[in-house]
Amino acid sequence: MKQPWIHKAKTDLIFIIGPSFFVLAIIFLFQDYITQIENEYSFYTWLFLIVFIDVAHVYATLFKTYFVADEFRKNKKRLLLLPAICFAIGIVLFSFGSLVFWSFLAYVAVFHFIRQQYGFMRLYARTEEKTRLSVCIDNCAIYASTGYPMLYWFFSSERKFNWFVENEFFRFHNTFLLDVLFWIYVIIITIYVIYTVYKSITNRFFNVPKNAIILGTALSWYFGIVYFNDDLIFTLLNVVSHGIPYMALVYFREIENKTNTNSGVFSYLKSYNAIFIYVGILLVIAFTEEFLWEILVWNDNFSLKTFDFSSWQFVIVPLLTVPQFTHYLLDGFIWKSKKS
Repeated sequence: MKQPWIHKAKTDLIFIIGPSFFVLAIIFLFQDYITQIENEYSFYTWLFLIVFIDVAHVYATLFKTYFVADEFRKNKKRLLLLPAICFAIGIVLFSFGSLVFWSFLAYVAVFHFIRQQYGFMRLYARTEEKTRLSVCIDNCAIYASTGYPMLYWFFSSERKFNWFVENEFFRFHNTFLLDVLFWIYVIIITIYVIYTVYKSITNRFFNVPKNAIILGTALSWYFGIVYFNDDLIFTLLNVVSHGIPYMALVYFREIENKTNTNSGVFSYLKSYNAIFIYVGILLVIAFTEEFLWEILVWNDNFSLKTFDFSSWQFVIVPLLTVPQFTHYLLDGFIWKSKKS
């Protein structure tokens, strides 16, 4: 049986599976230097991590939906209504206070991040012979790898990082509960390892990408949230491990395979190097959005001191979050495959 790569072994290992391991290696090699980088080069970490990866990956969804003529026609009602619904929900939530708004969005984001790892795992398991037991063990492994670190965050002492803003998550420090959750986590991972070894020996096949994505997920979430308590380390592992694989998936499956079609924006990529146009479009849109966030809301790296937008935050913040909110929700539909 061949390894079920999404694209090719080399590109999958570099862009989809590799980012978690690469970032973790960088962190352990330069751990003592991380704090200095964070303090002295905060603008550049913001630019490359937040703008060029985190925000940019949101707009990769465009190449799976709005930029694809056939997909847009097929799902026109959903694609037009969903941003409006997200904006309306945002305004209602923000009317209860900015913390209510950001807390809601943070929980949705966490769910989205967890489901992405589940989705990659399922993609790499697509050619396996499945039983209820094998599917259950795989699901438990990926959800334990992501769920335990988040529960640790909720029930541990204060962390030095946030998803969006301070106090966004419900938190209750409980050492006993943490111990129980840890042993449940260990038991699930142990069962997964034993079953994987048994299955590999029995079937004489070891699914490299599926098990690598589970391992990478477990390592990046555990070290990013549980082991380390550092804002930049969390951001590195969280953003890079999530954003780069997503952008790579969209490119490999939705652009590289369609540059010879006449479907939407892809028809304009035929005679050009599609990867550079793809990345360029994402970076331009991402920087534009984040620039608007800076001058209208945050004022950390750029600001318009002559204007005060504070009285318009109830509209500006929900409006600017429409792309990422829509991305979170759309992702639950656009990658579902129809069973034959």
